[in-house]
Amino acid sequence: MLQVIGTDAGGLRTLPAPAQRQVRMAALVAGPRRVLADLEAWWAEEQAAGHISPTSACPDALPTDQPEATWPTLEAALAQGRPTVVLASGDPLWYGIGRLLLQRFGPGKLHFQPAPSSLQLAFARVGRPWQDASWISLHGRDPEPLAAELQKRPRALAVLTDPGAGGAETVRRILSASGLEAAYALWVCERLGHERERVLRLAPAAPLPADLDPLNLVLLIAEPPPTPPDPSALPLFGLEDGLFLQHDDRPGLMTKREVRIQLLADLELPARGVLWDIGAGVGSIGLEALRLRPGLQGWLLERRGGSAPLIMANAERLGVKPAGVVEAKAPDALEALPDPDRVVIGGGGRDRGEVLANVVRRLRPGGVVVIPLATLEALAELRPLMEQAGCWVGVTQLQAWRGAPLGEGTRLQPLNPVLVLRGRLPIAADDAGAIITAWVS
Repeated sequence: MLQVIGTDAGGLRTLPAPAQRQVRMAALVAGPRRVLADLEAWWAEEQAAGHISPTSACPDALPTDQPEATWPTLEAALAQGRPTVVLASGDPLWYGIGRLLLQRFGPGKLHFQPAPSSLQLAFARVGRPWQDASWISLHGRDPEPLAAELQKRPRALAVLTDPGAGGAETVRRILSASGLEAAYALWVCERLGHERERVLRLAPAAPLPADLDPLNLVLLIAEPPPTPPDPSALPLFGLEDGLFLQHDDRPGLMTKREVRIQLLADLELPARGVLWDIGAGVGSIGLEALRLRPGLQGWLLERRGGSAPLIMANAERLGVKPAGVVEAKAPDALEALPDPDRVVIGGGGRDRGEVLANVVRRLRPGGVVVIPLATLEALAELRPLMEQAGCWVGVTQLQAWRGAPLGEGTRLQPLNPVLVLRGRLPIAADDAGAIITAWVS
């Protein structure tokens, strides 16, 4: 049986005593070259300490940096019954050689003794529980999955970097391209478990250390910015996603920046009037609308418990004052609101047809309703309801891409496509010609 033993950055010297005994009894020791480089020196130290007979020969060393090249030697050792140890970094079954060994030899010929993984050590060093953490490896992989994972807004994300493909700098560039620099603390953890380990928290504008060790891991920890932004220094609209405070249990449940910009344009916001943001989430659309048109009465409705304080906190961060934030379910809560001039309906749900019916019943003449949709089925359900209510209807599809690092260049990372359904009530019967011209779809 092959003994597969995990090591930390200290290599052989910091192995637990039972694991060191197995190495002393081995005739063959396989492992990464950086670990095997200390094998003879460690063997001599063990002999000097009396742990090994002075006449015992150091085991044969077999580098595993190219695992496939080791299979014949390992198979021969198994066939001959030679005591064999395979050393690996951390947990061999977490992005390690363990998977390849299982594919080649099967679980019956392997016994695993993991050391703490770099993931465990990293979270231990920053002092944060990691049961809710996600992780991703960029070793020899396209960075596209990292951009996709960030769109889910994980609460904590560990990234195994690939020094040959940009390393920690690639992670930082993808974080910036996703508009989330303000939403995450970025930690770089080097040489974990080694006496020269280093754990650094980097500010967004701070350069990476010039002596950054290739053996590193990046942690991205979601957290609200330490200080609120200065509303007067923010763009008028099109705010980065990371500026909005999120629900802890559903991070990322918000309309992305590119879609928000389109929806705000489609609403054709007037200087005065009433705006309903139904299914407001964190308030991103309604609050940005108020930055554009402070004279609007903005009513934001969200049924999720705890939404009202979060939306109000985001309103304060952006320097706007909604007319009201209602924590209740549509359409029940709509009756208490003043008739709207503009409505955006988000959030989906089985009752969206009923919600739309109530909206168009209350919509003032010339009013506009805009609905972002994810599926064709939703479009097929809601468009006829708008038409039956006498709205002039337009449909567009929005597909956006964000630049993401790819080697020395940039690739385009697609966001989910969104269908935008919009309807407008005529102002008066003789207004139809003008509206038809403006709303041809």
